[in-house]
Amino acid sequence: MEYIIIIISAIFVNNIVLMKFLGICPFIGVSNKVETAIGMSGAVMFVMVLATLVTYLIQTFVLEPLGITFMQTIIFILVIASLVQMVEIVLKKISPALFQALGIFLPLITTNCAVLGVAILSIQNDYNLIEGVVFAAASALGFGLALLLFSSIREQLDLAEIPEAMKGVPIAFIVAGLLAMAFMGFTGIV
Repeated sequence: MEYIIIIISAIFVNNIVLMKFLGICPFIGVSNKVETAIGMSGAVMFVMVLATLVTYLIQTFVLEPLGITFMQTIIFILVIASLVQMVEIVLKKISPALFQALGIFLPLITTNCAVLGVAILSIQNDYNLIEGVVFAAASALGFGLALLLFSSIREQLDLAEIPEAMKGVPIAFIVAGLLAMAFMGFTGIV
């Protein structure tokens, strides 16, 4: 039952993008097309789960026993950067089209505060290894859900008649705010 609460909470109630405001750069930048949003969601999920797994092990077996938990952020950033490089190499081999579509945003996963935030939040919430991985996967699903909804709406907005002053980023911010308000409706479920 505890895992279900973690999953529902991470996807809907405490959505990493819409409630915690982490990962806004790829949320706004990669949301022009649904295909790109799906690719970014998959890459973020892979990196987020793997980063949480590795950072938990580093925190538990290296930083805490040595009493150097103050190095947590720096070590976690290095781990995430290494994992992103690995994802970049794999995507370049498996799907060159997706690699090109993601462009500059794939290296930005390195500095995506959502990935770092989830790794740190899983430790701050005192999750064990399994709970931390479930939390990371659910947070990545929440990120993907928000990104997919946002990109779908933005594709429809390209076909709509919008005043010239509202086109592009202004309407995107308004839609993001409305999505955040919609997700606030889930508050109180868990």
